Amino acid sequence: MNNDRARGALLGLAIGDAMGAPTEGMTLPAIRERWGRVRGFVDPDAAGTDDTEYAVLCARGVLRAGADLTSAVVADTWLDALSAQRTGFNRAGFSEMIAIANLHAGMAPPASGQRNAETWSDGAAMRVAPIGVYAAGDPALAIRMARADAEVSHSRDGIWCAQAIAAGVAVAMVADDIDPVLDAMLASMPEDSWSARTARRALDIATRAGSPEEAEEALFAAIPLRHYMWADVAPEAVALTIGLLRANDGTLGAIESGVNIGRDSDTIAAMAGAVAGALHGASALDPAHVAQVRSVTGQCIAATAGTDLVELADALADRAAADRADAGGVTTGSVTTDDVRGDADRGKETRA
Repeated sequence: MNNDRARGALLGLAIGDAMGAPTEGMTLPAIRERWGRVRGFVDPDAAGTDDTEYAVLCARGVLRAGADLTSAVVADTWLDALSAQRTGFNRAGFSEMIAIANLHAGMAPPASGQRNAETWSDGAAMRVAPIGVYAAGDPALAIRMARADAEVSHSRDGIWCAQAIAAGVAVAMVADDIDPVLDAMLASMPEDSWSARTARRALDIATRAGSPEEAEEALFAAIPLRHYMWADVAPEAVALTIGLLRANDGTLGAIESGVNIGRDSDTIAAMAGAVAGALHGASALDPAHVAQVRSVTGQCIAATAGTDLVELADALADRAAADRADAGGVTTGSVTTDDVRGDADRGKETRA
């Protein structure tokens, strides 16, 4: 297991989250009018938001259960962390808040995710990078674990988009370029789904663009779901992430593109940062950016405060190496249709 890449995934996520927070909810033209182009932290106190902190909870679940992660383990991890919360959940997503309410009411997964008004949000996709770190080189395992995590708060496209990010990070952990990563991300979503169709459209737009900036403009014009009141729609955010990764050839420039495209920019930049960070490693990140986000502030989930993301990444890598040694180095093999869609959703179609 490559600890530098594991660190890169978690730190890349946190950097994108913190850098993108000020532009969240803005349009691309509005960002340009205010800042020209955001190339770093515009806030001296920049820190990761709920994207980073729910990723910490995801990592804790993985460290508890390894490849045997279940939705019940994830739900217990959430409730353990939240039992001491005495304040509000600053900037928390609707999907997570509804899921927490469902869990507190005694509702177990998958019902806690299915009975959720924002089951298609990007709240699951934003947090599953630690699963990709643990499942390095094994996208089928990443998909199954991501589904277990996402079922606590999401269903259908919300789950499938989480699968895409987890699978992308898993392949990026061992890949030399972005092509197999994007292939794995597309393969992790049902081909007939809203998520996959939007992602393919974004990939085509980015492939035809002449530069990252040109791709940002074209993607912003074509992909956002403008008739919906919020920008946290998973098929939109993950499609934009895939398009920006393609436009930047998988480089860390995808973080900057995510920040500057607006919409749910902290989540888009966080997901792009997780994938690009896994591909290039923490050693490729700006040390000043790493220092800014390495220690989690706990501004949304108090129980995550003080978490050292380098130590957390190393713990995931160590757990993965130990589990594979115990299993004789066996991995779960190639991605199947059952892996992608899940038992509850096979044979159903999602229509945009």
